[in-house]
Order: sequence, then C-alpha cells, then structure tokens
Amino acid sequence: MQAGVVLRALCAAAGFLCSTAAGSAFAQYDAAWLHGLRLIQEGVRIPAPGGYTVAATILRPEGPGPFGAVILNHGVPVSDKERAGASPSDLLTSAAVFAQRGYVAVLPLRRGFGATGGEFAEYTGSCSHPDYLSGEQAAADDVMAAYEYARALPYVDPHRMILAGHSAGGMVAVFTAGMRQPEGLVAVLAFAAGRGGNPALHPGVPCAPEPLARVLDTVGRSIKAPVMFHYAENDQYFNPDTTRFWFKRFTAGGARAEYVLQPPFGEDGHYVFGELSGIRYWVPAVESFLAKYDIPFQRLETSAALKQ
Repeated sequence: MQAGVVLRALCAAAGFLCSTAAGSAFAQYDAAWLHGLRLIQEGVRIPAPGGYTVAATILRPEGPGPFGAVILNHGVPVSDKERAGASPSDLLTSAAVFAQRGYVAVLPLRRGFGATGGEFAEYTGSCSHPDYLSGEQAAADDVMAAYEYARALPYVDPHRMILAGHSAGGMVAVFTAGMRQPEGLVAVLAFAAGRGGNPALHPGVPCAPEPLARVLDTVGRSIKAPVMFHYAENDQYFNPDTTRFWFKRFTAGGARAEYVLQPPFGEDGHYVFGELSGIRYWVPAVESFLAKYDIPFQRLETSAALKQ
C-alpha cells in the first residue's frame, strides 16, 4: 500500500480530514488530534558507508524548525516474504504523533526490507547458537546512516535526537545508542523491544533470552542516554518475566533506564505502539519519561511550528 493511501486510511479511521497533494509527497492532517498542523511527508534514499542506500520515509511538521528528530526503527517479521513487503506504513501513526510534538520522524528500512532490498543483514543464526551481536551490528550500520542523515537536515536540531523503535527495532535503537554513542542523542525509546520472539511456536517466550541478555550486559555498561523500555502485559513475543530479566541485566552496569509495563492491550500487546488505539497508552509514558530529562515533547500549534 502506498504511503499516501496509508495516511488517508489512518485519518479516516480516526475521523480526520486528510488529503494528499497530487503528484507530490505532501500530506495534510486537519483534525483536533493534530490541531490543524500540516505534516510534510517525503521518501528519500540515504547513502550508507557500505555503498548501498537505505530507503526511508520522513514525516515532519511544516516550517523551518529547527525541530528535534526521532529515528523510528521497525521490527523483523518472521518470513522472507513479509520482510520483502515491509514498508514504513506500520509506524506512520506513531511518526505522526512525534511530528505533532515537534519532531522530524525518520523511518528507515534496513537491508533486506521493502524498498531498501538487498540481503537480510540481521540473521542471527539458529536458536541453539544465536549470534545476536552480529545481527545488531549490521542493523546499527543502517540506523546510523539514517541518524547522521537526519542530523544534517537544515530543519533539524542536531542536539535533540532520539532513537526509538518497535520490537527488534527497539532493541537495535538501544544497541546503537550504547555501542555507537551517536552525537546529539538525548533519549532512547524502546517499545516491545527484544529479539527471538515467535508467538506461533512459543507464545511469550523468545528464543535464547540469555544470549541477548549478554549483549545487554555490554550495552548497559556503555550507554550514556536515558532509555525507556515500554511493554504490555500480554505481549505474545516477550512476556513480562523475560523483559524484566533483560531490563535487570541492562541496568546492572549503571544505565539510566525506566521499565514501563502497561495493562493488556488487545489480543497481543506487542503491537500497542503501532496501533491508532494504542496512542493513549504509550504517549503518557513518553511524556513522563522525557519530562524527567527536560526533553521537549509538547504539542505544536500551526502558528508555533511556522515561527520556530
């Protein structure tokens, strides 16, 4: 589904008035949810050091900024077919929330996903002998390409950067923050973060949680930015016992982090971050977390955006 169609569907589902300009990458949200704020959407190809390009979607407020930026990282579907069909549409609802609150949302597709194409770079091996470290390193290369691209945009404040992501994307956001320590990073938001989950085979209990915990041991000792881990009680990929175990290992090295466990959401709380109806659950947690570190996350009015 094309991004413009997705945007219109999202607006219709929420009772918004939404339009896309013919022949352009612009999308307008005109609703109480966005207070009349115009959002600009565009597709880009981001050069990566390995000689390939990363396909990405940018959703941002209208106006010159400077705005903060959030790099929103997707998860990893189980099958090759699902990875090939991946698009930023799954996280566009979440991206719009960040844009409404003064952030340029950049949604990169890593290698092996959707329009970026190429070989899947994050293969972690078998469940009995997983190599999570290599998988995270490969994913972090693509995340850093998007991060540095975003920092250089003329309407972005390079000192107000956030790494965020869902599922495996949340884990790579944490990993990138700790192991690459990108300049200008102020916070990490990890939603349903983890690796190795497969509800069809083992609901709630991921494959090889201990090897991933060892990666978090290392990351937790080196990370500088504060991290929020957000989960739902009925996550069918990563149950609370597992996520608390990972969090304990991560914070043992002194990392500044917060663990949020919300009540059950729908049939599978793993998807609360990407669902329109999930906004009311995760946004207050983000507001509270960012406020502790004096990181702006207030709604923009149209006039405020244009005057920045």
